[in-house]
Amino acid sequence: MLFNSLTFVGFLLLVLPLYFCMRRKAQNLFLLLASAVFYGAWDWRFLGLLYFSVVLDFWCGAKIAKERGTGGGKQYLVFSVITNLGVLGFFKYFNFFTESFVELMTMAGLESEFHPWNIVLPLGISFYTFQSMSYTIDIYRGHVDPVKKLTDFAVYVTFFPQLVAGPIERATTLIPQILSPRSPRWSDLREGAFLVLSGYFKKLVIADNLAPAVEYVFDFEYPEYREGVNILIGIYSFAFQLYGDFAGYTDIARGVAKWMGFDLMVNFRRPYLAANPSEFWRRWHISLSTWLRDYVYIPFGGNRRGRLRTYLNLFLTMTIGGLWHGAAGHFVAWGAAWGILLAIHHAGRDLFAPIARAGWAARLAWRLLATVVTFHFWCLILMLFRVHSMDAFWTLLARLLGDFQIDKMAGELLSPVVYFIPVYFVFEILDEILAKGRNEDVTPPWWLRTAQSAIMIALLIFHGELSGSRFIYFQF
Repeated sequence: MLFNSLTFVGFLLLVLPLYFCMRRKAQNLFLLLASAVFYGAWDWRFLGLLYFSVVLDFWCGAKIAKERGTGGGKQYLVFSVITNLGVLGFFKYFNFFTESFVELMTMAGLESEFHPWNIVLPLGISFYTFQSMSYTIDIYRGHVDPVKKLTDFAVYVTFFPQLVAGPIERATTLIPQILSPRSPRWSDLREGAFLVLSGYFKKLVIADNLAPAVEYVFDFEYPEYREGVNILIGIYSFAFQLYGDFAGYTDIARGVAKWMGFDLMVNFRRPYLAANPSEFWRRWHISLSTWLRDYVYIPFGGNRRGRLRTYLNLFLTMTIGGLWHGAAGHFVAWGAAWGILLAIHHAGRDLFAPIARAGWAARLAWRLLATVVTFHFWCLILMLFRVHSMDAFWTLLARLLGDFQIDKMAGELLSPVVYFIPVYFVFEILDEILAKGRNEDVTPPWWLRTAQSAIMIALLIFHGELSGSRFIYFQF
């Protein structure tokens, strides 16, 4: 059920009034039913797989907690992790790894008649698998106690606002809210409305208006657009399309949850104003980057085993992050490229320490330059994220570097970029100023929020794309 569809609007108009009339226990059961309807609207057959994850980790969590006091429970944790990753691996990576194996056999002179299976990727499986699996890990670590009722835990895994594209919540923050009485205050309703409005603005105005330029450049059905300048415009367009699409989904999810008395984690904090790769990943897809940090990077050893091991851990963690996004070589290359860039930044960051002691003008100039450079590194590596194969990436990169000319198509592609992206930057820069440059959330004064809301409503009315296009991260 798409957030940007009339079906979802009707769904909310039915769900919210009924929800407000119930007590907490009834609310949780109702949320479980509403989430089943929400997910089942895509394909009800995959509800069984979703509830399999729920039952598996609820049972494993109870067993881990029972034996935790005696130093046991590890076997149940291993069973949970292997089973979750096994299910995820089958649906998402079976064909990828099998085809890779066949290619190696062919290179070795051996023949294989394997044909890819027609496996349907369950919607949101990467998100809800990570969220469910983190529950058993946190119980084993002693960070959270097991949930007593299966229905309450099921709400944690299947909560419909963030079920299919995050943010990836933690048991330590979401489960206490599920178990507590909820009666939204007026401030929650007002804040939720602003988040929903902001989400629809990012999706329908920014992302969907930039989508045609991205398709013209990256989908090879339009060869007349594949000139150097057009490719550069397409890259910029995709950077803001992806941000508007994904951050827009997160804002809507957080806003709807806020209306029901839940606080979901912030997933984006002005990422394109980051001044280095490490800061970027503290601002972009925060729920995934912190998940990888806590459950992959730190268990690998983090930065506790020397510089070389730190660089290797960064590389491996980001490569796994790339593989999480998709079963394709270009996603793995995207993650690996970020791992290398993070390692280089980690190795060389001491070289720039004297800048912190310089005057304010020098610090400001350096930050502006570093922000522009960081953004362009993101755009370059982002090409790997959008292409359909490594061959397509090398083709586009060669045309970008070797055929940099302006043609009549450039103006057509550039018009939505110069019209909508400046509005985004004005909003983000104002929030950054209010946050005083710190990676924190801000609440603008009422007059500024009113002005932002008016601008977003006007742009939605005149330029909102109401085609009901899918969110990009649904494919992950």
